Amino acid sequence: MEHQVSIMSDWVLLGLIAALVTLLLLTVFGFVVYSGLFTEVVVSAGSPPVSNITLAYKFRVGPYGESGQLFTDGCSISSKLCSIGIYYDNPHTVSPEKCRFAIGRILSEGDAKPSEEQIKRFQKYGFKIFSFPAPSHVVMASFPFTTPLSIHLAVNRVHPALDTYIKERKLCAHPRIEIYKEDRIYFVCPLARQGDFYVPEMKELERKSRAAAAEAEDAQTDITGADTMSETSSISIEATTDSRDTSVATSILLPFPASRGREEADNRSEHSYSESGASGSSFEELDLEVTGDGEGAPGLLPDMGYTGNQEVTDKWTKEPTAAERGEE
Repeated sequence: MEHQVSIMSDWVLLGLIAALVTLLLLTVFGFVVYSGLFTEVVVSAGSPPVSNITLAYKFRVGPYGESGQLFTDGCSISSKLCSIGIYYDNPHTVSPEKCRFAIGRILSEGDAKPSEEQIKRFQKYGFKIFSFPAPSHVVMASFPFTTPLSIHLAVNRVHPALDTYIKERKLCAHPRIEIYKEDRIYFVCPLARQGDFYVPEMKELERKSRAAAAEAEDAQTDITGADTMSETSSISIEATTDSRDTSVATSILLPFPASRGREEADNRSEHSYSESGASGSSFEELDLEVTGDGEGAPGLLPDMGYTGNQEVTDKWTKEPTAAERGEE
């Protein structure tokens, strides 16, 4: 009898353990679902979810994984403000230690102005103040922000969807901007005037990078030119001995162009998210309707002069040019 009671007790104990494990698994599964596991990611082009903003930020060069500490720094100063992250480089093509990003808090939006007290508080802890204009047209997506796990799910699901959308439509959309607003995370990629969303530190890095590239090109041009002159001189000397050989030699050894033009050399930065797309794409490819009188659907750029399938490469071509436009 005692033996049977002992066996029953063991089974009851095992049943309780199994029930607890099942409840734990169901709880974890429910938590993950609530965090957005099965949320459909919808990417679209249109008007952005925010207008012009003033933000307090810190700029960093390094792995994007370090952004978490910057988010925490901003939250510790003011937990009521919305967080924002601007990521300038594609982590799939740029080594982690060279990725550039800015993380901070949105101090004001639209016509509102940040208070002096807020500005001084953030500056005290090493944040800088900068303003972004309202993006005229963007590629965007959103994801629920219900738990900390939502951030990891969003990063792993939304960014690939954005990459696919941009690549399929051959768009130039960068940088990647993440806005944590209430219970949603908004992913925004400007389609025009990208330089307006470069913080001063980023613009300075781009200037230095272009200057270094120009110097390297000039040095290569000088070396190539010297080699070409040497080859030409040797041909001229040989010409005194045999005119027919000179004719054949010069026809074969005519110097090639010294280098590509400056305009061609100033190509898209290897760092840019925009390299996943081509130089540009018409709004027709974005499935946006245009009325017969030439006025675009809400969110279209008013100064584009878009007609039919006209390419808009002059509006969003390459990253360095965008940065220069932002400085002008």
